[in-house]
Amino acid sequence: MKRYVTRTLGVYLLIALAVTIAWAVAAKFHSADSAVNNNGALVVSFDERGLGEGDIDYTLTANATALYACINKGGHNPDAANKQQFEGQVSGGGSFEAKNGRVIASLTVGPLQAPSFTCPGGQTRVLANVTYINIVLTDVTNGTSTAVGDASRVLVAIPD
Repeated sequence: MKRYVTRTLGVYLLIALAVTIAWAVAAKFHSADSAVNNNGALVVSFDERGLGEGDIDYTLTANATALYACINKGGHNPDAANKQQFEGQVSGGGSFEAKNGRVIASLTVGPLQAPSFTCPGGQTRVLANVTYINIVLTDVTNGTSTAVGDASRVLVAIPD
């Protein structure tokens, strides 16, 4: 009878330990905010909690729209037809070390490149504005994702 009680208590202890470990690693994004930096890249700053210790891998994806224009030496876009809009997806990732069950970090992706758009002599190609939508940040290690608010920025004001 004593063995039965000891074994039963051992089983209950193992179950309690498993449940405690499962509760301890309950990854959840506390916050995730988007912005566009001075280069037109998307920057997502986030705080994820409920992590264990060690490295956590992340991916960041977004649909991007970028408007490129040609600017003359006077700083103006001389011809309204002298600009081009590009659309596509940007993505990237990174790995961060969890400390005290938490990662506070930022990931940067983009901007969308326009390799086929060139300007005539005497003009410089610039990224005029960018928009990022459908932004998704994923904790690949723990299999959790969060949608992040859209972000846009006018870098150079040009006429329509």
